[in-house]
Amino acid sequence: MTLDPSTPVIIGVAQVTDRVGDPEVARTPVELMTDALRSAAIDAGAPAALAGLDLVAAVGGMWRYRDPGRQVATAVGADAAATLLTGLSGTSPQRLLDRLASSIAAGHLEAAAMVGGEAFRSRRRARRLGVEVRRDADADLDPAERYEGALDMATEHEMGRGVVEPGVVYPLFETAIRHSRGESVAEHRNRIGALWAGFNTVAVENPHAAVRTPMTATEITTPSRDNRMVAAPYTKAMMANNNVDQASAVLIVSAARAAALGVPRDRWVFPLVGTKADDEASPGARHDLHRSPAARAAGSLAFELAGTDLDEVDHLDIYACFPASVQVCALELGLDLDGPSDRPLTVTGGLTFAGAPHSNSVGQSLAAMVGRLREKPGTGLVYGNGGYLGKHAFGLYGTEPPAAGYRTATAEVDLAATPSRTPDPDFAGRATIDGYSVSHDREGSPTRALVSMLTTSGSRVWGGTTDPATLDAMVVEEFVGREVELDPDGLVSV
Repeated sequence: MTLDPSTPVIIGVAQVTDRVGDPEVARTPVELMTDALRSAAIDAGAPAALAGLDLVAAVGGMWRYRDPGRQVATAVGADAAATLLTGLSGTSPQRLLDRLASSIAAGHLEAAAMVGGEAFRSRRRARRLGVEVRRDADADLDPAERYEGALDMATEHEMGRGVVEPGVVYPLFETAIRHSRGESVAEHRNRIGALWAGFNTVAVENPHAAVRTPMTATEITTPSRDNRMVAAPYTKAMMANNNVDQASAVLIVSAARAAALGVPRDRWVFPLVGTKADDEASPGARHDLHRSPAARAAGSLAFELAGTDLDEVDHLDIYACFPASVQVCALELGLDLDGPSDRPLTVTGGLTFAGAPHSNSVGQSLAAMVGRLREKPGTGLVYGNGGYLGKHAFGLYGTEPPAAGYRTATAEVDLAATPSRTPDPDFAGRATIDGYSVSHDREGSPTRALVSMLTTSGSRVWGGTTDPATLDAMVVEEFVGREVELDPDGLVSV
């Protein structure tokens, strides 16, 4: 097959991880991203590729850079490059790479770079020590052009009732998953412990992982001094971890540019397909808390466009901010998590153990996936989600070029099959719990439950309780399916 010269090709990738003890000398996010991009060019065997970049695109982060791509481009000598900056979302790296691959395939670009990174670890350490870190944000730069903006996650009413952070909401999804499977609290705990132990096994072998200590399923799910309960049913060892100084870079060019640069063919990895879809941003509007019609639609479309199926994919990286994310994606793809398999679900170890910069977990995964495909040729699937399981992105990659060229699409979600629920923020009365989580303080005591309920008319409503006896019972008993009373202020009485 004659290769179209505009075929997008990933020629270089890199991850950079710092573990500096003194935060005053720690590198900044832009310095980490710059190092990653230079390392990606070295990985390609083509350091000269950087001067010819048409675009340097950055994944958004929790920092104050107006145009981080411009600062990175200047540092690597890509003065003529345009720049782009994403919003904050776990889907941002995959959706951004899809944008770059599509632009190259259409002939709009010849060479582009994607970078992302954070310095959470050193900044957190600096606050603890009461010292200042170096800052290098250029306040004189104009704001970068944006690709996908702010992430809408919940309504004002939902936030007022406690739907305020992933570490509280994803455990609530987890109890909905447990109930849908008909599991007891103990059966469920054992199953997700085993699931997460598989991610830990991969992280132990990952030199960039934040946590490389081996943990058994029991150690992961059992609260202890070093593994406190955070939001039942999740301990600390089941929560997302952004406490890293880390960055990644992906260098993607046309096949013609790759050949002109002299990049060896065995370094080439081809983006094959990119798909995306969104569920309702508000979790209260979704028909089921344990399902994702958008993930199902986007995942199915990715395989359809690639002319393959899940069983034919050699390597997987399923977004693993929390166990619920992995389980929902697996359910929608038809991926069996309960049976034996020699195909790991991750190439990094997931967000708990590998850790990752805010919004750039998939950026680290993409770099790792390219490395895995070079070691063991074939195909790889990368999945990212954003918000409260509201945004979804899939990418298929391979060591052989796509027969029909790179393909991208936004999947249509069949809302008729799973209609949205109508909010009822003024509701008070009897309702049935369909999900809940129990937050704990640092001493391990339960403090508050976030409760999702369905009314008899089918609306989802939100509330909570701080009653000690109820909280204790919620941790050890199943409360999904129980009828409760919700008062006008959002207080739940069992």
